Amino acid sequence: MAVTGLRGILSAVGNTPLVELERLLDGYPLRVFAKIERGNPGGSVKDRSALGMLMHAIQAGELVPGKSTVIESSSGNLAIGIAQICRYFGIRFICVVDARTTEQNLAILRAYQAEIEIVTEPDPVSGEYLPQRLRRVEELMGTVPSAYRPDQYANPANRRAHLETMREIDQALDGAVDYVFCAVGTAGTLGGCADYVRYHSLPTTVVAVDAVGSVLFDSPVRCQRLIPGHGASVVPALLAVSDADRVVHVDDLGAVVGCRRLMQREAVLAGGSSGAVATALEKIAPDIPAGSTCVLVLPDGGDRYLDTVYSDTWVHSHFGDVAHLWQDFDPANPRPRETVRC
Repeated sequence: MAVTGLRGILSAVGNTPLVELERLLDGYPLRVFAKIERGNPGGSVKDRSALGMLMHAIQAGELVPGKSTVIESSSGNLAIGIAQICRYFGIRFICVVDARTTEQNLAILRAYQAEIEIVTEPDPVSGEYLPQRLRRVEELMGTVPSAYRPDQYANPANRRAHLETMREIDQALDGAVDYVFCAVGTAGTLGGCADYVRYHSLPTTVVAVDAVGSVLFDSPVRCQRLIPGHGASVVPALLAVSDADRVVHVDDLGAVVGCRRLMQREAVLAGGSSGAVATALEKIAPDIPAGSTCVLVLPDGGDRYLDTVYSDTWVHSHFGDVAHLWQDFDPANPRPRETVRC
């Protein structure tokens, strides 16, 4: 549940805004809310995971400020959350990222005085960077004294942190949550929300939003992905397939379209996995009963995607001329066209 007794900037983690989106689904009689996780001080939902894992380790004596070194793999957001906490407590942090990590995220990590290891070559078998990042973490754990690895992919504290995410949603809407949509990577957010729903016997359908090309929920194809933090190339130990009542796969182009539509219709500048969540809602909106209340957990903001998702040059280089997908919006047919770009 919630970490209590926090001071300083760490006390600002959680209690993020829940706002109603009135224009995203013109044409469908649904109420749609967005949980704006960029409102966390480190800018993403991963602040919750980072705080839950590191505070549990500090309280258990596994992580000692001034003596221990935190070593973790991250595509960006978790690294920033951990870096902020480590800077607050004066803990050394070595972060293993990869060649897809944006220059902006690297700059933020350096500002927090994190030490950065960049994996430049993907795994030769899968073509993905994550297996190589995890191997490098294991190597560092064997050589750095007093090292502590949070291991976001297997740490139960990651999952527990998101009991609070769902509690905030439930209390804000007085239990009237029919659908909650969660992007899946480590499965922490999905698992915590699902655990809360089950424990409180809520009539909420939990929708997992996975990436096309991911190994998590039987993606229809296998391919490399452009959007970090959405989907995974390694099945995390935290994942329980039964957590999801329904799974929606969204490809990279669908994530981009979702981001652009959130910006165009709601003035919400959202990150890549947030766009995937918005597109997932549009894809299954015809199946959702009229009058239902849907909540989208939007993991981060779009300011870290200005050179990719919000760059017309980048989008055109990867997908061609697709601007019509968000510029020529037809309220009578708001579903994004089906695409698989691999």
